Amino acid sequence: MKKNGKYSEQELISAIVNRENVNQAIRFMYEGYYRYLENYVLQNSGSSDDAADMIQEAFLVFIKVVEENKFRQDSGVKSFLYSIVRNLWITELRKRKSMEIRNEMFENAKESVTLDISHSLVKHESHKLIMELFQSLGQKCKNILLLFYYENLPMKEIMEQEDYSSEQVLRNKKHKCLKSLIEKIQSDEKTYSTVKNALQYAG
Repeated sequence: MKKNGKYSEQELISAIVNRENVNQAIRFMYEGYYRYLENYVLQNSGSSDDAADMIQEAFLVFIKVVEENKFRQDSGVKSFLYSIVRNLWITELRKRKSMEIRNEMFENAKESVTLDISHSLVKHESHKLIMELFQSLGQKCKNILLLFYYENLPMKEIMEQEDYSSEQVLRNKKHKCLKSLIEKIQSDEKTYSTVKNALQYAG
């Protein structure tokens, strides 16, 4: 066991291969390389938690490569760990971007039916009817729909003004409000007829 807890690269590799004081060797890796690797993730749109996940996975990959005698030492341990973290983080960012695009497509599809009706409604001259419909949904829904369709405020501003925790939470709430609005319109024959005529008039 090394008294000072420090290793040369060859000693580090030897400790892992021979399973000698592996925990101490891993501790040395954390102390010696963690901040350097964390800095890469932080500078590339990541958080401290993201960095911790990437570094832990990178260390596991490195240990497995060394144990299987596949570490050729063409580059130093530090550079090798950096390349692993970099590849892992790039893959993660691509995955998140893909998820973001899928979520956006889902949101667009989810609202496609309600948007046409809502946009047509706000153009309709019967302001009183629209206000009554919005009011019947409750104050929260009324505020969201008025701010979005009448004030044309972006979701971020509405989120802050109405004190929602995130834009996604606000979008979900807006979707529920619009769904309730359409259900109310369809459940009342007189209202449905009035709105239908108004939509035809709005063209």
